[in-house]
Amino acid sequence: MTAGTTAGAPPRAPGRLEEVADATYAYIQPEGGWCVSNAGILLEPGRGGRPVLVDTAATLARARALRAALHGLTPERPRLIVNTHFHGDHTFGNAELAGPDTVVVAHERTRTEMAAAGLGLTGLWPAVEWGDIQLMLPELTYRQGITLHQGERVIELIHPGPAHTTNDTLVWLPRERVLFAGDVVLPGCTPFVLMGSVAGSLATLRLLRDLEPLTVVGGHGPVSGPEALAHTEDYFRRLQRIAAEGRAAGLTPLQLAREAGPGEFAGLLDPERLVANLHRAYSELAGEPLGQEMDVIGIFGEMVEYNGGVLPRSHA
Repeated sequence: MTAGTTAGAPPRAPGRLEEVADATYAYIQPEGGWCVSNAGILLEPGRGGRPVLVDTAATLARARALRAALHGLTPERPRLIVNTHFHGDHTFGNAELAGPDTVVVAHERTRTEMAAAGLGLTGLWPAVEWGDIQLMLPELTYRQGITLHQGERVIELIHPGPAHTTNDTLVWLPRERVLFAGDVVLPGCTPFVLMGSVAGSLATLRLLRDLEPLTVVGGHGPVSGPEALAHTEDYFRRLQRIAAEGRAAGLTPLQLAREAGPGEFAGLLDPERLVANLHRAYSELAGEPLGQEMDVIGIFGEMVEYNGGVLPRSHA
């Protein structure tokens, strides 16, 4: 949504519901690029009841569109909202979706990072009509994993370690074999680990393959199957290979991104993320801790430079 759009107006590309298992819905927002994220709606199978929501949305208008989709399934407000990580496109809609007694659940570092980041994401795309966002932090946090029960349904929240960020939550439904992967998996979109880890992402993807999901709902992009895991692994293996070669040749991440380009992954959205991912790969090659803090604003500026001086497009 661009500047001048009426506050609260419907988003240009509203989301759609896809039932991925019994009483289990993916809310998909096309086309899945910057700040256009997916969500999940889990109803209690066979009984209705109060839903569990996986992530919210970036803007007030998009949060209201998600709330309308939820209301089409049930009049109840969520009993729980699970945030898969701290980024605002997955959390800014918490307050709009929550009821008076809704509990927001996330990894303990998600709460910390949300509080530290505040509404900073809005400054990267000042032309977006964000709306009157009210930051709502998680009230219930966990460290390694926690199991939720929704009637007979089991919902496992798993923290895999550094991957997309340092505070990712995987939402796994073992009976349905449905995985809500957050931004660890981004079908159709370029992965992004500026605030996470390349090596950690590969370790997480091995964990996900061991779960043997039938359906994968990424944080952005279309609903997929386990092939999305393999494709993401291929991306990171190439990233590690070209990073090692570029660093040995004395190239900066930006220089290497320009020289190597996206290669066989040219069809993915948001190719400028290659610059940020190479910064992370260089950090790991230098032996720095996985998830080490980096100059996010400076590196975002390099992504703009790689993009020919044009700000990456956000359809939020």
